[in-house]
Amino acid sequence: MSPPAAMDTPYGIRAFQCLSRKCCPSLRINKTLWYRFFVLLLTYVAYMSYHLSRKPISVVKAVLNQNCTGLEPPPWVVINATNRNNWCDWAPFDGQNASALLGTLDSAFLFAYAAAMFVSGFVAERVNLRYFLSLGMIFSGIFCYLFGVAYSYNIHNMTYLIAVQVLGGIFQTTGWPGVVTVIGNWFGEGKRGLIFGIWNSHTSVGNILGSVVAGAFVDTDWALSFFVPALIVAGAGFLMFLFLPAEPAEVGCPPPERPGSRVNARYRLLLPNPMHAASVTSPTVQQLPYRRIVNPTNVSSEEISSDSDAEHHPDADSNAAEDEALLSGPKAITFYQALCIPGVIEFSLSLFFAKLVSYTFLYWLPLYIHSASGAGAEMSADISSIFDIGGIVGGIAAGAISDSTGMSATTCAAMLILAVPSLFAYELWGTLGLNVVVPLLIVTGALVNGPYALITTAVSAQLGTHPSLEGSSKALATVTAIIDGTGSIGAAVGPLLAGLISSTGWKNVFYMLMISDVLALIVSRIF
Repeated sequence: MSPPAAMDTPYGIRAFQCLSRKCCPSLRINKTLWYRFFVLLLTYVAYMSYHLSRKPISVVKAVLNQNCTGLEPPPWVVINATNRNNWCDWAPFDGQNASALLGTLDSAFLFAYAAAMFVSGFVAERVNLRYFLSLGMIFSGIFCYLFGVAYSYNIHNMTYLIAVQVLGGIFQTTGWPGVVTVIGNWFGEGKRGLIFGIWNSHTSVGNILGSVVAGAFVDTDWALSFFVPALIVAGAGFLMFLFLPAEPAEVGCPPPERPGSRVNARYRLLLPNPMHAASVTSPTVQQLPYRRIVNPTNVSSEEISSDSDAEHHPDADSNAAEDEALLSGPKAITFYQALCIPGVIEFSLSLFFAKLVSYTFLYWLPLYIHSASGAGAEMSADISSIFDIGGIVGGIAAGAISDSTGMSATTCAAMLILAVPSLFAYELWGTLGLNVVVPLLIVTGALVNGPYALITTAVSAQLGTHPSLEGSSKALATVTAIIDGTGSIGAAVGPLLAGLISSTGWKNVFYMLMISDVLALIVSRIF
């Protein structure tokens, strides 16, 4: 039986292995555990950077269109009857249709993101995920930078701004299918709600850092509100290229146990030297033989350290073709096969409405705070980050409850129900002062983002490794793309509707959000 195809070990990992062999030849650690932690950290940084680079537009909105009557104009600005109320605005957002134009920018990004997400999942199954993520992050940084160029070079062309948003949205789709599939490649089928809940805080942490970074420059030079996040996400992409092992086999680690997968039950990766199993400097996978073990619990250390042919079992010849197919790796699945997995359609529709609510907050909360309370652009950005702190709490709580009860769907339903009165309370009392606003935003953020986080991580991973797929981890990219792609359509619709409805009053925007939460509960068919 031929060994698996050679894997592409990241250059940074190769350098680390070479350095460790020279400096610490006797070092022995739990290699698989170490790499799992390393992958969690890298993918956390990766998606945090993606979200950090999405946040500037929501912060900068407050200075693209604002109330200029209370501001002191600089000496070079001549105030007259035509520009008295909009001399400080950035054209083309200086007219009566400013909210609609700002909503168009959001929609350009998010509809492009939603459409490209379905394609991105199929591509992610068929390419090296390290290259996929690296290129996606670098190009995401480039288009984030190009939006800031509009300020530096005095570009007021709406077509240019929309084109930058569309291209940025397309490359941002590399993030979610990429990181979730990498995590699926490294982790088995144990209780993952809490792990994913903590890991999924990268979304909120990225939003918080994006608000802080963009807010630091928004009042002085909003081009830097885009330039700095662009540099961060592109730099993180280069780190992924150097260090991210997309699959365990790339660094000589065994794949995780997957219930229903016969590969793990009938085969084990046997190392030439048992001491190498704990060493970071062990040979890469292409140097290690795969050997058939009918009863892996009764293998002696002499058999493990031997390079002789595998033990022959009477059924070995009859199963040889099937075994060869199993060892060749998981197969990609079609779009239709993914849709037929029980729960995929229901949770995709539920995420449509859940992300509609979450992304309306993401793109419009700073402007709402600025309009409702009169706070400055930087202060509004800082206050809006409290919502994302609540999102971190909600994601972790949802994961922990899901793990302890084993009822992830019911956990989502309970949080969706409680989110409705919290949205009503924030609309009613959200301008009374920080002592009221802070707890309201934390509770609302937790209840809004908790179901969203659980569906996009633990639920998607469970559906993507459904028993009907026979342990194919590659199906996870397609399932994730379908669920998150459908959710991303809702994420595009929400900010667009908010831009249109806000002109009739922010109260109506909150009514839309409450109705969306109820619909998210209904379409999930949990009850």
